[in-house]
Amino acid sequence: MSRIVLAAVALVATLCTSSALAADLAYGSRQPYTVAQPLNMYSWAGPYIGGNLGWNWGGVDNNPTKPSGFVGGAQAGYNWQTGPWVFGIEGDIQGNGASDTFAPWKFSNPWFGTVRGRAGYAINNVLLYGTGGLAFGELTGQTFGGLSESHTNAGWTLGLGAEVGLARNWSAKVEYLYVDLNDSNFTITGAQNGYHFGLLRAGVNYHF
Repeated sequence: MSRIVLAAVALVATLCTSSALAADLAYGSRQPYTVAQPLNMYSWAGPYIGGNLGWNWGGVDNNPTKPSGFVGGAQAGYNWQTGPWVFGIEGDIQGNGASDTFAPWKFSNPWFGTVRGRAGYAINNVLLYGTGGLAFGELTGQTFGGLSESHTNAGWTLGLGAEVGLARNWSAKVEYLYVDLNDSNFTITGAQNGYHFGLLRAGVNYHF
């Protein structure tokens, strides 16, 4: 786990170093600004789409399993900018390899997604933001004899992130989310089971 945190710190440092160099580029005006501001200032306004890769780790409510694994997916969103303040909405869908087996039970989270608001402060081409909103996903349980049961539940998510504009249309980000999917009654365990986990991921976005 400590190696994951150190890798994230190193990635943030790399992005910030890149931003210092990228700040000298002539970005131009990709989208109309919402207020009067310098024309050489990086614009976060407008739609974007991208992809991400990361790692997630967590636990199943009322069960000893602790699924973890690699995760990857795609995101899309839209930003509005007022001076240095950036507000937006983002949705993502993720394929997830997280699973764990303990005694007779195995739990996995094959996929999940989120729809979140974002609010942040831009220092030219560096954006620091908080995010939160709706989460949803599938929790699958298995036990001896090949019995399997799946439930798709909604929940919530909160997180923080940093994004750096590397060129006129490209940016890179690192982000941490905490996701909590609500419990539902699993017949195979005779208990209310849900999945809560932390997610650390890095991604790239293309801004239109």
